This record gives sequence, structure tokens and C-alpha cells, in this order.
Amino acid sequence: MKTVLVTGGCGFIGANFLNHFVPRIPDVTFVNIDKLTYAGNPLSVESLQALDNYRFEQVDICDADAVLKVMKRHMPDTVVHFAAESHVDRSIHGPGDFIHTNVVGTLNLLDACRTIWKDFEGKRFHHVSTDEVYGSLGDDGFFTENTPYDPSSPYSASKASSDHLVRAWYRTYGLPVTITNCSNNYGPYQFPEKLIPVMILNVLERKPLPVYGQGLNVRDWLYVTDHCDAIMTVLNKGKVGDTYNVGGNCERANIDVVHAICDIVSDLKNIDRNDSRNLITYVTDRPGHDFRYAIDATKIKAELGWSPSETFETGMRKTVQWYLDNVDWIDGVRSGKYLEWMERNYSQRGK
Repeated sequence: MKTVLVTGGCGFIGANFLNHFVPRIPDVTFVNIDKLTYAGNPLSVESLQALDNYRFEQVDICDADAVLKVMKRHMPDTVVHFAAESHVDRSIHGPGDFIHTNVVGTLNLLDACRTIWKDFEGKRFHHVSTDEVYGSLGDDGFFTENTPYDPSSPYSASKASSDHLVRAWYRTYGLPVTITNCSNNYGPYQFPEKLIPVMILNVLERKPLPVYGQGLNVRDWLYVTDHCDAIMTVLNKGKVGDTYNVGGNCERANIDVVHAICDIVSDLKNIDRNDSRNLITYVTDRPGHDFRYAIDATKIKAELGWSPSETFETGMRKTVQWYLDNVDWIDGVRSGKYLEWMERNYSQRGK
């Protein structure tokens, strides 16, 4: 790798990827392209601005001409594609943006790579996807790389579509691609619309903790820097054309995640645990809410030697502490648009 172009590098996982690797790999230039939507926060990568191997370009991946221009300007040999609309609830209320960004945006990136890469030797397009493309599991079983796709929401359908595009560009044009499908990420810089940051901040502010249904839906949780390490491992060792599932081996019911957050925040802030748990409010479940996701990460462990370093307990404590220590970042992302959306989608859902 000489030049790595990262899409969505001001978003949650992209920002962690850049913060994790830009200072550690000074002989590689990292180009961050981001539209800077509501969830793209330049403060998340502010510390990188002074580094010689970091560049930023404000680009919308849905603008094919702009994508091609930035590709020609920097001529990356590696593309890591994080940019996506990713919130399931938002996709239910406005699916068009998800199709446009996640499908058309991916198409533009694939075509730009095919245009600038006259020789595919030493090149790589890595597509970051989700376990939600596989649909829902019952009480048993795990998603493998061979699990048929069965997406339930507009978000997961859009990500499934983009996965298929990436594979088609490999099979049709020979574009050197890899794909990772990961379980639920958590950690620093996550926009406060997702479960874990919402709960952390609401406990701190003594606000209700909205939990869908009875909180029995199960997710496998992956600490974000473990995910970043997995992606870099695939870039360095992964087989072109292959897919790798990335999981944290940390299955938890949503209500157990909320209880853990209540307890950690309470302990760190000297608050009574029961007082925090009493903030839990059950709200009407969302449509098509998948019951359980669970990743079988045997392939990436056996073939590439990756495994997560954080347990749920260590990762969650680090996450809570980060939010306690970064009040300025939190204030910077809590725009009126975000607060309006939260009010519209949660205020009338109490049961």
C-alpha cells in the first residue's frame, strides 16, 4: 500500500480506522473523502490534520464526476469503503437516501477504480458491509460466509445490493475486491443515534432509556478497533474475491447491554445502579426487527490469524470512559437536526 483512499472517514468506523492507522503507518498516505452528512464529524479526525500522510477531501460518493476527479488526483492503490447510510430506523422512514448512497455511491467508486487502475496488480478495493444482509437467526446457529442473503430492512437491503455489486465487478471485470461483513460495532466516535451512545448519554443526563420491545433481540458486539485490525488484516493477507465475516464473539440481548451500561456509568459516576436501571422505558418495537444476529468468524481466524482482543466487558468500559472524557465531541455532534429526529421518532413511542 502506498496510498489508501478511505470513504466516510469522518464517520464512526472510518474515523476509528484513520485514527488507529494513520499515525502508525507514516509511509502510507491516507486520503479521507467524506460528504460530511449529519453523522460525519471532522472533529473525530482533528488530531490527524497536522500529519504529513493525511489528506481530506469533501466529496459526495453519489457524485460520479467528483469521485473520479479525486481518484485521479490521488491515484490510490487501495480503497477502503466505509461510507454508507447505516441507521435502520432512518432507512424505514426514508429509504431513498439509503439506496442512493449505499448502492449508487458504491457503483461510482467501483467504476472510478476500474477507470484509474489500468493494471490491477497490487490494487485492492475493500468493501465494509454488515451481518444484517443475512437476515435474522433463531435461538441457534451462526452466520457464515455461505449464509444466503435475506435482508429485512431498507438499510440491509441496500447493503446487500452493494455487496452484490462489488462481487459482480470482481467476476465481470476482474476488479480486485474483498468484503467483510461485521457484527454490531461500538466504541469511540459513534454518533449518538445508535443504542450504546444513546444509553450512555441518557444515563448521564438522567433521561429515559428507550428499549425496543422487551429488549430481547440479540446482537454480537465487536469493539471498533478490533474491527479496524480485521480490515487491515484482510487488506494485507486476504484472498482477492473473498468475503470474511468479522465478529466479536460477544452475544448479548439488548436489555443486557443496557443493564451493563447503566452499571458501568453508575460505578464511574458514583450513581446508584438501581436508579439508573429505573430509567429504562420500553417502546414499541420497530417493523421487521430481526431477532438475532451472530457471526461465525472461523474463516478469518483460521486463514488470516485475526481474533478480537477486547471482551464485551473491557470494550464497554473503554467506551463509557471515552464518552465521559469527550464532552466537547458530544456537544459538537448534538445538532438541532439530530435532536429533532430523536424527538420525532421516540417521544410518542412509550407503551
